[in-house]
Amino acid sequence: MNWTAIKSIYVFEMARFFRTMAQSFISPVLSTSLYFVVFGAAIGSRIDQVEGVSYGAFIVPGLIMLSVITQSISNASFGIYFPKFIGTIFELLSAPVNFLEIVMGYVGAAATKALFIGVIILLTAFVFVDFEIQHPLAMVGFLILTCISFSLMGFIIGIWAGNFEQLQLVPLLIVTPLVFLGGSFYSITMLPPVWQVISHFNPVVYLISGFRWSFFGSADVSIGISLLAITGFTGLCLAVIWWIFRTGWRIRQ
Repeated sequence: MNWTAIKSIYVFEMARFFRTMAQSFISPVLSTSLYFVVFGAAIGSRIDQVEGVSYGAFIVPGLIMLSVITQSISNASFGIYFPKFIGTIFELLSAPVNFLEIVMGYVGAAATKALFIGVIILLTAFVFVDFEIQHPLAMVGFLILTCISFSLMGFIIGIWAGNFEQLQLVPLLIVTPLVFLGGSFYSITMLPPVWQVISHFNPVVYLISGFRWSFFGSADVSIGISLLAITGFTGLCLAVIWWIFRTGWRIRQ
């Protein structure tokens, strides 16, 4: 394993993040504050509790997942697309670095950035509502797995994208709606029976359900199924990336 190459890619990607540190802090804090004002105050005044938890606290895991998923995809997709756009990716491909080391560098940096944003949102949430984390280790585990899995997905999108518009296509038209419809701001048990069944075909439901369980001890889906879903998704993304580097699809073309 070429740890020097992994470290070089990781440090280079993280340097870009630290150059915009103020923006990285301010943007998630403002976004989270607005969500609490709109959902926590406006809707929370009409919905007192959900599954025995105050509505303001109930939406905290969903807010964290929403930001972490979008940030993971955005950071990873841009990180690999930009070298492809300016042509420096060929220098990387000609270096004595295998695909796993490239992925570890880019995905590791993207996951670190998303994890950083998730922690900021969690700390911001404590300012607005009172809540306890019943299973802190499980919370950290779910957060890290989500950052890694969706960074892998973002890596795939970055390789697939042919222009900057396509970088935003999948996150805006597919991922964000799935997150909003995945129980971020409500429990799927509040839906009519037909929509509850349909919701189980949304993979994000399992992530948010498991993550919410780590906070409040209750979940819409079994915790075991949630772990199986995120593990399977991670494995699928790794298999796709392996195939991309083996065939050179969208990289050498």
